[in-house]
Amino acid sequence: MSPSNQNSFTYDELISCAKGEMFGPGNPQLPLPPMLMCDRITNIDADGGDFGKGQIDAEFDINPDLWFFPCHFEGDPVMPGCLGMDALWQLVGFFLGWSGGLGRGRALSVGEVKFTGQILPSNKLVTFRLDMKRVIMRRLVMGIADGKVLCDGEVVFEANDIRVGLFQPEGA
Repeated sequence: MSPSNQNSFTYDELISCAKGEMFGPGNPQLPLPPMLMCDRITNIDADGGDFGKGQIDAEFDINPDLWFFPCHFEGDPVMPGCLGMDALWQLVGFFLGWSGGLGRGRALSVGEVKFTGQILPSNKLVTFRLDMKRVIMRRLVMGIADGKVLCDGEVVFEANDIRVGLFQPEGA
């Protein structure tokens, strides 16, 4: 089945994307673990979300053995907020690939980020929710989204105007 016909993805399918097998060589890839910041995509569609331009929902299982807890911070472990932000960028790039966009994904910017909570080793589940605001599929391929990060069902941070572009290598 073509990825564009799927509305959810397993961990093994995300690893396939990270290896460059899902969308083809030179096209969007997720990072490999430990930088892959989601375990599954539970929903992706082209015309849902708050703006009717698409949405993507993903989950990340939390356990105290995750690589970042011992070093951030010793004696006071917390998931770095930048990893949650990276997850949102990863998912916008995945959305662009799923939508048929070609090129290598790169985070471009974020408008505003507001932290209201934290993710601790005792928590169980992080949920990422992205509402696509704009999807540009021309010579410029770019996605703009608003996102939320929820920990065990409570919003711990929100980001607006998350931008990811897809770029062709020089000379392609």
